[in-house]
Amino acid sequence: MTTTQELAEGLDDLPYNVFAKACPSRGTLEHVMGRWGGLTLGALYEGSLRFNELRRRVDGVSEKMLSQTLHALERDGLVHREAQPTNPPRVDYELTPLGRQVAERLLTLIHFVEGSMDEVLAARERYDSARA
Repeated sequence: MTTTQELAEGLDDLPYNVFAKACPSRGTLEHVMGRWGGLTLGALYEGSLRFNELRRRVDGVSEKMLSQTLHALERDGLVHREAQPTNPPRVDYELTPLGRQVAERLLTLIHFVEGSMDEVLAARERYDSARA
């Protein structure tokens, strides 16, 4: 089994180190792991979606936040935006090959968390009871 220290030491061999303040990978990680980034990537893993379809799928995201999230993910090369010259304009969003790789890893984490929620909720209840 690999220890946390061994994993951290392995990162020293990489050209980028997310733990270093000035590393550009930190910004991408924030875009991917942020509240809306992960949900957006997960939703797009299911296939190409128009903006409003995506907004309905990612329940609770505002139009402004979804727009900002999509711009950041597009800039990082994770999402492709396809504008159709129709009237009204049609814009579709889909994952790039890199975005699909990231989304696959995120979905593994998402499914793990969803499958562990009984344990999480029990832990929250114990925590809250101990502090009441």
